[in-house]
Amino acid sequence: MRSKTEMMAELRTMLRDVLTASAAGTRYARVARAHGFVDGYMRAMLDLELAQPGELLELVAAERERLGGPAIGAIIPAA
Repeated sequence: MRSKTEMMAELRTMLRDVLTASAAGTRYARVARAHGFVDGYMRAMLDLELAQPGELLELVAAERERLGGPAIGAIIPAA
């Protein structure tokens, strides 16, 4: 079985590919399928308790910021 570090690196690569394809105007069906793969990969990591939801959210946010720049505003979680 792969280590958590390897899986997080693979997820980062998958996210980068999806975000790049989406920004490049790739056909919707292809981007939607890639999103499904990423979602499934994250679900498996959660189910196997290899990652916590907050870790995955941070990873997604970091990749989105890296490729698309900073968010316009911060989202404050509800208490």
